[in-house]
Amino acid sequence: MDDPGPLSARAAGGDRAAFSELMRQTKTALFRVVRRYAGDEQDAWDLLQDTYAAAWINIHRYDPTRPFEAWIRTIALNKCRDWSRRRMVRRLIRGDVDLASPEAMSVADGQEPADDQIESSRRFSRLNEAMNRLPPHLKAPLLLTAIEGHSQAETADMLGVSIKAVETRVARARRKLLELLGDDERRVSNNVAPRSRV
Repeated sequence: MDDPGPLSARAAGGDRAAFSELMRQTKTALFRVVRRYAGDEQDAWDLLQDTYAAAWINIHRYDPTRPFEAWIRTIALNKCRDWSRRRMVRRLIRGDVDLASPEAMSVADGQEPADDQIESSRRFSRLNEAMNRLPPHLKAPLLLTAIEGHSQAETADMLGVSIKAVETRVARARRKLLELLGDDERRVSNNVAPRSRV
């Protein structure tokens, strides 16, 4: 790799050409890291693009005295963790994965102690049950914005409602979820088993 000092400083100052050169220099090694994390080549390319986009948007935060490669790798790993969490939440909500499976129990990032992993799995289980109890007109906008990552405007277009309606329904869905999760916590603390749902 060329001497990154001046290149990094120029990139930090908003020089697109310098940033592009740093991308070229780091892309192959970074792709290998992301590919190992994602397991799928297409997902890895998507994550790599998200990483560089986030880096460019936040280039003003980059300290050019630090190695660019270390900075961009940190962003990539954060993107991978966020992607992994979102994917697992979607799979849990759809019922594609058993909540007692090792995969579900390591949903947070695979580095937690076993007790924390079990607690994370329990939280996801409670969230999944609470989401299933939401009325459809509240559940859909919440899933589209919070889980799928769509903007309120995109969600409004998909559902055929106003942006204000999406905003209101998401707020109501969040309140209802907190209420449902609170009820579940109270039942557990009172040693009352939750009602079974078919």
